[in-house]
Amino acid sequence: MNFIATKLQDCYIIEPKIIADERGYFMESFNEKTFANGVGQHVHFVQDNQSFSTKGVLRGLHYQCGDHAQAKLVRVLQGEVLDVAVDIRPNSPTYGQYEAVLLSAENQKQFFVPRGFAHGFLVLSATATFFYKCDNFYNKESEGGLLFNDDALDIDWNFPLDQLIISEKDTILPTLNNAKKVW
Repeated sequence: MNFIATKLQDCYIIEPKIIADERGYFMESFNEKTFANGVGQHVHFVQDNQSFSTKGVLRGLHYQCGDHAQAKLVRVLQGEVLDVAVDIRPNSPTYGQYEAVLLSAENQKQFFVPRGFAHGFLVLSATATFFYKCDNFYNKESEGGLLFNDDALDIDWNFPLDQLIISEKDTILPTLNNAKKVW
């Protein structure tokens, strides 16, 4: 696996080693030891989640607060998404900055989003199956979120905003300046 540091401290794009032949391919999608060496920390994943969405669906930007904060390792099993992480750690040198990564079934890239980040994705293909590992269990009372089009974040979704499909819950999320603190 190749671990590529992003402009956001502790966030990594991960390119797996793919062994392909006429039968198809094989790849190791996760190895705890390799992962810990690659990101420089031990992360114990406890929950796997999967979602299916159609083109234009934007999910996010979500996070968990306090003792329930979550690190995520995300990838796309089918289709293509623009995946976005926003650093919301108050004392981070990259606070309020974002990283956007194109994840697809074709490129097999993964994105590690550590604790203290808001996360979301936009489906670019007709449909997409999105998979992610979390290092902490979901807790409804600890939910936090950021408005996807917050001017302070200035995220380039590279998609017509009038064509987005967003849940009502996500359209009323607060801006970065008014959001729940991650810790």
